Amino acid sequence: MRNWVWAALGAAELLVSAVVHLGYAFYIFGTAVAADVTASLVKGLVAGGSGGGVAKDAAVDGEAEAAAVLDGAVPPIVLVHGIFGFGKGRLGGLSYFAGAEEKDDRVLVPDLGSLTSVHDRARELFYYLKGGQVDYGEEHSKEYGHARFGRTYERGHYPVWDEDHPVHFVGHSAGAQVIRLLQQMLHDGAFEGYGGATSERWVLSVTSLSGALNGSTRAYIDGMRPEDGGRTMRPACLLQICRVGSVLYHWLDLPWLKRYYDFGFDHFGMSRRLVGAAGLADVLLRNKRGPFATGDWILPDLTIQGAARINAGVRTFPCTFYFSYASRRTARTRSGAAVPSRPLRIHPLLFLRALQMCRWRYPAAPPPYEGYRDEDWEDNDGALNTFSMTHPRIPVEHPSVPVEEEGDGGADRCRALRPGVWYYRIVEADHMDFVINRRRGGVQFDLVYDSIFHNCRRHVVRNAPPPTQTLPDQS
Repeated sequence: MRNWVWAALGAAELLVSAVVHLGYAFYIFGTAVAADVTASLVKGLVAGGSGGGVAKDAAVDGEAEAAAVLDGAVPPIVLVHGIFGFGKGRLGGLSYFAGAEEKDDRVLVPDLGSLTSVHDRARELFYYLKGGQVDYGEEHSKEYGHARFGRTYERGHYPVWDEDHPVHFVGHSAGAQVIRLLQQMLHDGAFEGYGGATSERWVLSVTSLSGALNGSTRAYIDGMRPEDGGRTMRPACLLQICRVGSVLYHWLDLPWLKRYYDFGFDHFGMSRRLVGAAGLADVLLRNKRGPFATGDWILPDLTIQGAARINAGVRTFPCTFYFSYASRRTARTRSGAAVPSRPLRIHPLLFLRALQMCRWRYPAAPPPYEGYRDEDWEDNDGALNTFSMTHPRIPVEHPSVPVEEEGDGGADRCRALRPGVWYYRIVEADHMDFVINRRRGGVQFDLVYDSIFHNCRRHVVRNAPPPTQTLPDQS
């Protein structure tokens, strides 16, 4: 009887989660389409009144690739979106960063695969900036069964990018890990055709905004299996609904639809034009091919074990400045238990998960890393654990310094910034406060982004050669 009760509760939770997430997704998509249609109608009326008319093939431009080419006089700030995110030009011009990019006149917002792996997104980000055809790497492409080459940028958005013309990177959520892996690839000379000319010094600063630096327990709550290293999903879970939806989306391959939004799996060749109905069955029913069969997508990278695998090969470099804003929407009761704080301020997508993450306990053995404690991972922002967001911790602790609020001396402290150290602050916010809807973030939205842009423009100066040794703090 007890098993039936738990099964019923699990089914009810899955149903509620699916309805809330799908409802919000359709709301965002519908809002974007409505705004775009309204703008087109207004433009048509204005053009009609002047005798111009509207072109029959007018459509939403998904990229405008050459428009943001910069001269390198001032290092640009590159905002990198997280999971289910999008770049400039998608969703009818909706801003993932809620218009924060307007705070500076040299900001780029790349459009990367919203569900592709951290590795694939890091490769896409390089070619978005430098230009050329995206090369996912021969060895990686063979291992995970997808095409080696992706989209082509005829002209990069920052083609002068090099050691003398570095960039500032700001990554939200999974975007923070994309940036870190890209910097490691630059250090390793991992981009064929550049003759080892790339360097970690191409990156002037890295800012993690609610960044998934050490994974998230939510990945397991949503369906990833902890017992196999976070590589596969349970048969009935929220992520399975995501899998079915994204596969069908790519199989239908409707250009007008993908112009608005794209999960980023084109290099897996799942289009109906290529694989037909039989190919759809292989991907969707038999799980014989595609990103979900091979594990080359974002969720395995967001488990604690997946983050540890990435972190094991990614360093904190002594030539780069590192900042982190860790969000938290939980508080401690008198007994020490973590509970969601200010529940009316938590985004509807996140409230249930915030509560679940407070109570979640790692169910498998051995633990995901040496020294793991469930209580360390209780505080969260509804999507990521605050413990994970401050700085890289697993499998090795990286150098870090906590910074107080600016009004309490944080600004004075920042004037003595040193590269190669993670300066982190904990802000009271949920995971959605700094994206999509600026009004939800309120005053804190501007305070945080003003602080980020201020760091990039005022505090970060590379005026001396870096020390010869790097990082993690082995102690």
